[in-house]
Amino acid sequence: MKKLFILAIAAISFTACRNANNSTDQVAGNDSLAAATIASPDAPIIVFEKDIFDFEKINQGESVEHQFKFKNTGKSPLIISNATATCGCTVPEVPKEPILPGKEGVIKVVFNSTGKEGMQDKVVTVSSNANPTVSTVHLVGEVLTKK
Repeated sequence: MKKLFILAIAAISFTACRNANNSTDQVAGNDSLAAATIASPDAPIIVFEKDIFDFEKINQGESVEHQFKFKNTGKSPLIISNATATCGCTVPEVPKEPILPGKEGVIKVVFNSTGKEGMQDKVVTVSSNANPTVSTVHLVGEVLTKK
């Protein structure tokens, strides 16, 4: 009987410890990440016309500029808080004003190919109050080296 009692206490302690670890994981990041991707029915939604732009082939040292067009198909104003690129050779520029529901906007991206060669895939990560809160667009193509 005493052994059974000790085993029961050990099992309860183990379960409590495991539950405590799970709740810590959720508070540390998993739960906040899930909350960031679950939006209310009234949330803004960013929909890109095209999320990949193929600049095909350019010569090393040339710059490429593209405007990624998007629309807010949600029910509240879309606020783009930030856009970052994978390297300093790619510079995004986001709208400073909120994009109202049903309205369109653009994210201008300039890629400078100086010092680059071969196939390129430059990713721009866009952070906003939309669902999901993070989306990406790509500039792809090939940089030819000067001969």
